[in-house]
Amino acid sequence: MSLSDKIGNKAEELGGKAKETAGEVTGDEQLANEGRADQAKAAVKEGVEKVKDAVGGVVDSVAKHLKK
Repeated sequence: MSLSDKIGNKAEELGGKAKETAGEVTGDEQLANEGRADQAKAAVKEGVEKVKDAVGGVVDSVAKHLKK
């Protein structure tokens, strides 16, 4: 996962948390739900990036063993 992806995902997560909190404080359930959705979206993106990193590591490992 690139640094820019990590930063973007964390920013989306924190923005979602801020929306959720603002919605809860003001009684705006729609805003709170949007915040929860933003956090979930960021978590999914982070999970996808971790899977991509893991698959890339496996591919590199297999390629290294095939060269031996």
